[in-house]
Amino acid sequence: MKNKSKVREMREQRSRGAEEQRRKFFPLPLSPTPYSPTWVQKLVLLACVMLLVSCQARNPAITQTQVKVARVVSGQTLEVVGMAEQPNLISQVRLIGVDAPDLRQRPWGMQSKDFLEQLIGDLDKPVMLEFDVEAKDTIGRTLAYVWKDGKLLNEQIVKQGYALFVLRSPNQKYDQLLERAQQWARIMGKGIWNPDKPMRQTPAEFRRLNR
Repeated sequence: MKNKSKVREMREQRSRGAEEQRRKFFPLPLSPTPYSPTWVQKLVLLACVMLLVSCQARNPAITQTQVKVARVVSGQTLEVVGMAEQPNLISQVRLIGVDAPDLRQRPWGMQSKDFLEQLIGDLDKPVMLEFDVEAKDTIGRTLAYVWKDGKLLNEQIVKQGYALFVLRSPNQKYDQLLERAQQWARIMGKGIWNPDKPMRQTPAEFRRLNR
């Protein structure tokens, strides 16, 4: 009996010694725990996602902004104040999808400008600028859809025949709307589509020939 007890005691000592040696070289448990590589990877991924969401919350993509019109330059261009990046300076805004007659294209150029002024109305009342994929044109003008009293002015000036609709990729959000507006203007013989006095040259052609 004594021999059996000694054998059991020696086995227990060996077992404890082996466990101490294992802990010395492998301080973490071998079974999956919150500290295993799989859980660490998940925690790192979660932290990255939270950081990304936090950054987006601090820097949201601005798709609309409210401004006041300082002046109507032409049937396709406005000068506005109140842009986010320079609130006290005048910025030029180019209406997306609109190609209005040049002011030298008489009488259509001035008619187009006058009609846009009518749409803008009271300069003390703000307009809403809505942006698309591309925010600026090649000369630094802001590209936007202009809203006033729930109406899209880009559409109105095309629909009444005071400007052409032109594709401006990648800004294509309201292309179908603008194209239908132009079809309606042509059918109704509005403005530049008046069969008795049509505009013979597109604004782009006129500018190219009269630089």
